[in-house]
Order: sequence, then structure tokens, then C-alpha cells
Amino acid sequence: MEGIPFKVLLKEKFPQLSAGQKKVANYLIENLDKATFQTAYQIGRKAEVSETTVIRFSFVLGFEGFSEMQAIIQKQHLQQNKTDLSDEAISHESNDEKDTFTKVIENEVLILRHLLNPINVQDIWKAVDALIEADQILIAGHGISYVAANWFSHMLGSIRGNVSLCSPAGDFFEKFCNLTDKSAVVVFSFPRYAKDMLKIAECTKEQGISLISVTDRLLSPVGRISDITLTTEENVEIGTNSIASVISLLDLVIAGIYEKDQKRIQIHQQRLEKLYSNYEVFVE
Repeated sequence: MEGIPFKVLLKEKFPQLSAGQKKVANYLIENLDKATFQTAYQIGRKAEVSETTVIRFSFVLGFEGFSEMQAIIQKQHLQQNKTDLSDEAISHESNDEKDTFTKVIENEVLILRHLLNPINVQDIWKAVDALIEADQILIAGHGISYVAANWFSHMLGSIRGNVSLCSPAGDFFEKFCNLTDKSAVVVFSFPRYAKDMLKIAECTKEQGISLISVTDRLLSPVGRISDITLTTEENVEIGTNSIASVISLLDLVIAGIYEKDQKRIQIHQQRLEKLYSNYEVFVE
């Protein structure tokens, strides 16, 4: 149990939890800094459940009790944040004197640093492998999420074939019916979460097709049911998700594909460049 990252364990066990226990899971994953040293009573109060529910929650996760669960949380959380503490201290030094733009930039830097924690890196490489092995890739996003989905679709399409993007008008099922059990669906979903994206994710899972989500947190509606969940942190300064950190996360995925699939990418891009040249797509 000690070797499994606590957030990963929460995601794996989430479907087995009761409604009250899911409240505890959501509170912990969103407030791990605060919850690390809180008692079962304090966590229950914040999650709006009883102390007993918190204790039963620890049993469902496979711990012998709340004390063992808390000890694991403390150990993993302290290890993960050992290097982050100095960065945050520098970032918040004389914070009142900094202008708005400086605060935003420094917050972005912290978010980008967190993308490279061991859990995120493992999931990024899993996504890279899944996208390389897929015979077809279907990408979907709604509202603000469509911006990132469109960018990712274009970048993937420039290095491999059989990449499709669902249009905002809604043509998911028409494109989805052409997928196979070797395909992959990438769903983008950020607050406020669109119902359409959850339906797409649920359909993908029901049909046994690999589901990758790009979202703000592990237990978001699509994140909790995905095979691979790539997350960025919420921008606490302005209460929205940063498009810069999302694109940076996707850049890491693209870089990983470049590293692992160079030969196929080279062949694809040579064909693409020939078409560009023949039809004078770009101004030289």
C-alpha cells in the first residue's frame, strides 16, 4: 500500500465508495496540504460527513485504520513537496508588492513545476505509449476545452495519421463508430464541466476503447473514469484553469511521442511536406 501514490489509490477505489466517502475523497484530493495533519473529526467536518465515515473510508482504501492512512499521506506528501517548499517561499516573498502580471507569471511557473512530479510523469509516458499504439485517435472538447483540443489535434495530425477532432456542432458518434478496440479517445474537460464530455467519456468506457482525459484534477467527472488522467492545477489566483499550463502539458506529450516514434513521424512528415510543396500551402 505504501508504494502506491495516495491520489492514484483514491482514483482506483473511488467507484467502490459510498456517497459520503466520495465527499471525503474529493476533500482530500483537493486539500491534501491542509488534510495532511488533520484528525478524522476535522476532515469529516470539512467534508460534511461524520468522523465514522472518514474512518470507514480508510478501511475501504485498504488501510488498517485512519492512523495508518494518515501516516502514508504525510510521508508521501512531505516527500513530494520537499523541493516545492523553497520555490513557493521565493514566489510568495513580498507578494503584496508584486504587480498583477508578476503574480500570474510566478503562479504559472509553480504549476509547470508540478507537472514534473513523479505521478504526472508516469501518466504522461502512459499517454505517449497509448497514442503511439492507437490505430485511430479521436479528440473531443467543449467550450474553452475545445481550444486545447483543437491545438492538440493539429499537433498530433502533423506527426501521425488517423487523428480526428469532434466539431463543436457535435459529430462524436458519427466519428466514434469507425473506431476499433485498438483506438484511443482523448477528452478535454475543465470547469464548468460540460455534460457532453462526460457522456463521451462514458460511451468510450462502455465500448472498451482506451480513454485519456486532460482535465484539472484526478477526480473530475471524466478524470475518475479514465484509463489515463492528465491533470493541471487550478489557477488559484484567478479561479480558472490556465490554458498555458494545459498547452505545456500537451507539449510534453508531443515531445514524448517524438522521442519514441521518430521513424514513423519522419515518414509522415515527409509525405506532408511534399503535399505542402505541391499545392503551395505556405508562403515561402
